[in-house]
This record gives sequence, C-alpha cells and structure tokens, in this order.
Amino acid sequence: MDITLPRLRTTGRKNVADFEIEKPQDKKKSWRVIVILLLLGLAVNLVLPKMMDIRHAIEVIREMTWWAVALAVVAEVLAYLGNGYCLNALLDLHNHHLSIFEGAMISVTSASIGLVAGGWIGAAAATYRFVNKRGASKSSATIAGILPSMLVNAAIIFVSVVGIAFLAFTDRITQSQLIQYGIFLLFLIIFTYGYLLALVFPTGTYKLVNWALWNWARLRKKPYDPAKTKQNVNTMIQAWKSLRKGSWFRPLLGAFAYILFDMACLYLIFFAAGHQVNLGVLFAGYGIPFLIAKIAFILPGGVGVIEATMVALFTSLGVPKEVSIVAVIGFRLISFWLTTFVGLGLSPFLTRKKAALPEDNPA
Repeated sequence: MDITLPRLRTTGRKNVADFEIEKPQDKKKSWRVIVILLLLGLAVNLVLPKMMDIRHAIEVIREMTWWAVALAVVAEVLAYLGNGYCLNALLDLHNHHLSIFEGAMISVTSASIGLVAGGWIGAAAATYRFVNKRGASKSSATIAGILPSMLVNAAIIFVSVVGIAFLAFTDRITQSQLIQYGIFLLFLIIFTYGYLLALVFPTGTYKLVNWALWNWARLRKKPYDPAKTKQNVNTMIQAWKSLRKGSWFRPLLGAFAYILFDMACLYLIFFAAGHQVNLGVLFAGYGIPFLIAKIAFILPGGVGVIEATMVALFTSLGVPKEVSIVAVIGFRLISFWLTTFVGLGLSPFLTRKKAALPEDNPA
C-alpha cells in the first residue's frame, strides 16, 4: 500500500519507539475515577427511590421471591460465560486455546478496567494484554480485544430493533421517537462497523484513518506511528476475513448469549418483585436503554442513563413504578456493580499470570 504520509515534527519529542512500552496506570487517577463512579451510582440509586413512596418500595422488597434473585445472579454468571465462549471461539480460529472460564474472567475484568481507564478502548486494551500474556500472538490478541465488543453491539442492535418494532406494532411509540431511535441505531451501526469499508476500500480507508489519527495526535501533542495504524487496519481486515464461511457463528453465538442471559437476569428480578413482563416489553425495556447508553458513551457503564431510561420505559409500558424502580436498581446492582468489583478483584490475579509470548509470523 503506497501512501504518502504527513511528516511529523520531532524536535524536542521522543521517538515512537520510546513509547512502545506502555506506561503503568496511574493508580491515584484510577481511584479518583472509581470514587466518582461510585458517587454517580449512589446518586442515581438515591434519586430513583425519591420518585416513589418508600413504603411501597419496602413492601415490594419484603415480598420479593429470593430464589428468583439467586437465579438472576446465576443468569449473570452465564452471561459472562457467554462472553468467555466468544473469546474462546475467536482464539480457536487462530489455533490458540483459551478456556471459557478464563475468557469469562478476562471479559469481566476488562470491562471493569474500561470503566476507570479509557472506556471501551481501555477494555479492549486490557483484553489484549491479558490474552497476549496467555501466549496468544499480537494479532490474535488484537482481534480478541476488538471483535467481542463489535459482536455484542450487533446483539444490542438486534434486541433494540425487536423492541422498537414491538412498540411500533402496538402503537406505543410516536413518530418522532421512532425517528430518534432510528438515528441512534444508524449512529451505532456506523460507529461500530463503519471501518469495515476497509474490506472494500482498503487504501482509502487507511488514508482516512491515518489522516484522522495523525491530526488527533498533533492536537494532543503526542507521538504518532503510522506504521502501527496500517498494521491495525490490516489486522482488522484479516480478522473479518477469518470469520467467513460460517466461522463467525460461534463468536456471535457467545455475544448473543451474553446479552440474552443479561436480559434473563432482568426478567428474573422483575419476576422476583412480583411482576412478569412479556417478551416484547422486555426487549424494548432492555434494548432501548442500552442503545441510548452506547450513544451517551461519556458516562462510564451508562450509569444514570440506563437506570433512568429503563424505569421510564417499563413504567410507560404498564409496569408499576415501585416495581420498576426496585427491579431496575436490583438488576444494576447484580449486572453492573457486583461484576465491576468482581472484575477489579480479579485484575491482580490475571496480571500476575505469566506465559511465553510468541511473536507473529512474518507475512
């Protein structure tokens, strides 16, 4: 690929090679982010109960079916095992074995790290490090870091479309809301899969990505390595080519398993609170809030966005407000807060584990 690259000023700066070893994460900064996240979550969980009569909430909690809550926790464990299966299937395509259980631990830990360091980019980087540390090649680790989130987004898009279609067919959505959700879906599709144009226009895509990243690096006064960008684009092209001829099915199955078991967790919490939601309401009440949270990516983990949107949607769809608030808070305690602290607790264990690091074979 013969591309003329913009020249960078190097006076007074380090060379790109000086930045190849990643700097250790600032622990003080990480703890500040965790504290902010906790305060934000605490604020949300304190504000939501103010929207209802606290006596009704206590009554809902007292009458909850606790074996259903236990099943909800099991469903969330199965959700992350689905993510582990996705990683397992992706690495199998590159002849590297990673157990489903270990993949689940990497998944939950990477998600937790992403909350305090860089969002989905930080989560992808953490997955890369953990997988590479377990003996996978750099190209395989790159695929493991990037593709699972894209496949999970495909599952979220599917659930959202089903939920929006349910609302449209039952006349529970206005035309303006339909247009708004359609724009959200289009934005998420472009943001997630836009660079797959590289499969059709590899040279043009590389020029565009290189131009954008070069200017972004110049704006931030950071060094930039165009060769690394070229390598990453080529890696992604090869990754998607490797998913041809049906080999995409197992990784996609793992991604869908994660979303469907996460939905099962939500359903079981509603069941425990004494209300059975039908599938259409469940798809809409789950898919649309997560779709909006993907757009509002500034808030880590969709804190505040998911809770408020879920309560509003389920209440508008006929679920009693007290049940909606208790169920949504309970769901987020299990699916977000519990898994976040489990992931942070697993991080030292995954970081300590060592393995031989193979180099990629030259092309």
